[in-house]
Amino acid sequence: MRIVVHAVGRMKAGAEKELAERYFDRLAKAGPAVGLEFAGVSESPESRARTAGARKREEGLRLAEIVSGGTLVLLDERGKNLTSRAIGEKMAAWRDAGERRLTIAIGGPDGHDEALRHQAALSLSFGAQTWPHQLVRVMLAEQLYRAATILTGHPYHRD
Repeated sequence: MRIVVHAVGRMKAGAEKELAERYFDRLAKAGPAVGLEFAGVSESPESRARTAGARKREEGLRLAEIVSGGTLVLLDERGKNLTSRAIGEKMAAWRDAGERRLTIAIGGPDGHDEALRHQAALSLSFGAQTWPHQLVRVMLAEQLYRAATILTGHPYHRD
C-alpha cells in the first residue's frame, strides 16, 4: 500500500523539517518489508479566501482532487485518539483488504472542510491541543515509522 502525506502549507527549512525527513526516510526503509511504501509528501498552498469556511472548502477541493481513490485519513483535533498499535493495526487492515493507496492529510490553520470529513475513513487526533504544523509533520512521520516497526515486530515500540 502506498502512503502519501498531503499537507496544506509548506514546511520551512530547519530542525523540524530535518527530523520529519529522518522519520519519513526510516519509514521508506522499514515499510516495504510489511507492504507499506512511502510515496512522499505533497504540499498545497494555504487558501487566501476571506472566510475560514471558504478557505476550508477551497483547500478541501484541492485535496479531493489529489486523493481520487484510496483511503483518506484526516489529522484533526476532533478525531479519534488512537494508540500507536491501533494505528498500525488500522494500516495493516487497509493493506490486507487490498487498499492500494493511503492518503493522510494535514489541514491548514482552519482545519478540514466538513464535506471532506464525510469522505475520510478516519479522523485521527494527536490530542486535544492545537499543534504547530511543523510539529504535526514530525509526529506523523514518527507514528508512521512506529506503525511499520510494530508490524515488523521490531523492538522500537514497547507497550
